[in-house]
Amino acid sequence: MSVALFTHPSALAHDTGEDHPECADRLRYVLRTLEGHDFIPLLREEAPKASIESLKAAHTATYVDFVLNLPTDRTTYIDGDTVFSPTSHEAALRSAGGATAAVDAVMEGWAQSAFVAMRPPGHHAEADRAMGFCFFNNAAVAAFHARNRWGLSRVAVLDFDVHHGNGTQDILGPEAGMFYGSSHQHPCYPGSGAPSERGVAWNVVNVQLPPGANGEVFRAGWENEILPALEAFHPELIIISAGFDGHAVDPMAQLRLREPDFVWVTQAIMAVADKCCPNRVVSLLEGGYDLSALASCTAAHVRTLMRL
Repeated sequence: MSVALFTHPSALAHDTGEDHPECADRLRYVLRTLEGHDFIPLLREEAPKASIESLKAAHTATYVDFVLNLPTDRTTYIDGDTVFSPTSHEAALRSAGGATAAVDAVMEGWAQSAFVAMRPPGHHAEADRAMGFCFFNNAAVAAFHARNRWGLSRVAVLDFDVHHGNGTQDILGPEAGMFYGSSHQHPCYPGSGAPSERGVAWNVVNVQLPPGANGEVFRAGWENEILPALEAFHPELIIISAGFDGHAVDPMAQLRLREPDFVWVTQAIMAVADKCCPNRVVSLLEGGYDLSALASCTAAHVRTLMRL
């Protein structure tokens, strides 16, 4: 299967400071792994800058202007975790732009699926707020781009990061033509994502996993709750927020997932895509903070997208 890889050196320049978990080495490990022999067939593309119009489709105009006008001559701490450095402006634009370009690739048909290896991540960014390492919500920007440029009426975002994508739910939950499904550890940052949070049209499905939950519990949540709701929604495009911080060795949470669990959930999502939306899957890198586990799980995820 033809899979496009979108990335850009600006993502490595995004400087979060010494000892910050969301560091450039995360992407270096991922990109080094994706240079391996298995990945020669990847269609390697440069992530472009997102248009202002596409950003303002997902975020308030005031918030987009705020981010774009952050100073580029010094580092700004939005909060204790979310750092905007002089080199972050381009990285944030290209992280969102890579997501929209990936949508274009699968909709134009020259790639059947796409993986966007960029940072900063996006799923904690709300319509009018940066948080949790995130400035623009790349998945939501991509979802609205699919609707506005390609006329899609049913777009799904699926999130298996260990942390709930509060920002994605905030933006997509009020939109009946959007679906958001997430499995995440609870209790854990950011504290949102209760099963009772169902969106404007029961278009949100949250599966909470207790600390220590293993792959069996994770798979059951997807198989029994998220995937049936996704298939009933019958998406025309699936966007994945691919976070690998649920791995057993990751320092940021306490799930006990392993590489085969990420392969399984990718295959399960692709099976729904095969039924509903001619294999149209766009995957976006989110969390993952043990460098070796992040690299190996990302490689396994991309191999699965390639059907290797």
